[in-house]
Amino acid sequence: MARRTKKVGITGRWGARYGTLVRYRTKKIENYKIDIQKCPKCQNRTISRKSVGIWSCRKCGATFTGGAYSMTTPTGLLCARVTKRKERESTS
Repeated sequence: MARRTKKVGITGRWGARYGTLVRYRTKKIENYKIDIQKCPKCQNRTISRKSVGIWSCRKCGATFTGGAYSMTTPTGLLCARVTKRKERESTS
């Protein structure tokens, strides 16, 4: 494997190929994808990515669907906000 540096991180494996902007964007995505996320059920930092769009908690065993590279998508967050607002309006 190629040597990585502080600046390029995980994209150091590509060397000088593909351009700076592409490597920077990929670095952000891959760092988030590999990072351990917080579980919405048990609140522990144990969520990891199983495959594209499938995330699971190693502690409580909960499995979630989400984005390919992140646990939530902008559309999913929007739907959750709308649902929460509709619930509040119906109870009032």
